[in-house]
Amino acid sequence: MTRRLIVMRHAKAEQVAASDHERVLAGRGLRDAAEAGRWAAEVGYLPDHVVVSSAARTRGTWVRFALGAGLALEPDVDRALYSAGTDGALEIARFAPAAARTAMLVGHNPTMESLVHLLDDGGADVEVFDRLAAGFPTSAIGVLEISGDWSDLEIGSARLTDFHVPRG
Repeated sequence: MTRRLIVMRHAKAEQVAASDHERVLAGRGLRDAAEAGRWAAEVGYLPDHVVVSSAARTRGTWVRFALGAGLALEPDVDRALYSAGTDGALEIARFAPAAARTAMLVGHNPTMESLVHLLDDGGADVEVFDRLAAGFPTSAIGVLEISGDWSDLEIGSARLTDFHVPRG
């Protein structure tokens, strides 16, 4: 069975808040996250399982993404994803439910970008990889295809099939 992992960096956030964890989306972030959802719906990348960092900006990104995509899916909010490195994020992805065909992580850089690079088997379309190589800005989405179970997810076990930076 082919599965899909969508890895998204949170949308643009305000620079200042009482703490980094409490930073909310800026106006551009609100627009970009909604545009990301519209794009995902248009191309058929709708998740059936979502894990979101507990930070305000990632939760806000998911809310706007879901609105744009027309989804009513409740995410798993995971405090560990807030500070996770690549290994931690990979472990979170491995625990997606077996029934999930498309899982999504909404987190932070540099972890999200590193995770996409780490999982990619090097067989991505050159144009898609070039877009990824140009950077992983706010709202960026890497889409990876996986053969097998989530628990089998390993370094180099997925193929980057799409990369998109929505701007609303």
